[in-house]
Amino acid sequence: MTYLGQVWAIVHKDLTIEFRTKERFAAMASFAVLVGLLFHYALDVTVVRPQDIASGVIWMTVIFSALLGVGRTFYLEEEDGAMSGLLHSPIALDALFVGKFIANYILVAMITVLIFVVFAGFFRLNFGGHFVALIGIVSLGAVGLVGILTLFSAVSSRTRMGESLLPVLAFPLLVPVVVYGVDATTRILVGRPLSEVAGNVRMLAAFALLSIMAGVVLFRFVVEE
Repeated sequence: MTYLGQVWAIVHKDLTIEFRTKERFAAMASFAVLVGLLFHYALDVTVVRPQDIASGVIWMTVIFSALLGVGRTFYLEEEDGAMSGLLHSPIALDALFVGKFIANYILVAMITVLIFVVFAGFFRLNFGGHFVALIGIVSLGAVGLVGILTLFSAVSSRTRMGESLLPVLAFPLLVPVVVYGVDATTRILVGRPLSEVAGNVRMLAAFALLSIMAGVVLFRFVVEE
């Protein structure tokens, strides 16, 4: 089997299981809707404009939703001993990481769309004429987010602390996503010109590239321990 075939096999397996059980998607979607509902009633629009805080709330909802779902990436493999079989199979370990990453990214992308729909409805957000730019910013941030969470979910799944260890490991490394993603999204939502977010986009792209490279390189050492 070719390298791309190995990647596709992992993606197909994970997504097939997820679409059949909807275990992770249901948990992530429920969390996103509930957070949007809670902030809808907690925010006094006569005191604070929704556009001023929406980007921060949206990004943190994306991060916590991703943590809820991606944190269980290796749960099934570890639970039934399939992880040992994968490690002893001919599949390249970096292909295993890339396949897991792609499957997780598709899942997080679906939830992110839901989050924007929910918050756009509750906060009555106007995405203006830069909707495509907003999609690009969120997509870049999600790449870095999913890359880090996929790598560290492999670490946490092989410890006694399990998923509870994942936030401790991952959150410090997600600061660039929060800083540059929130700043760029805020400027888009308030109608600032695209030139003002160019630097943020470059930083998000660099972080996304580094997270994938780190995952590809380090994943072998994580799962072989």
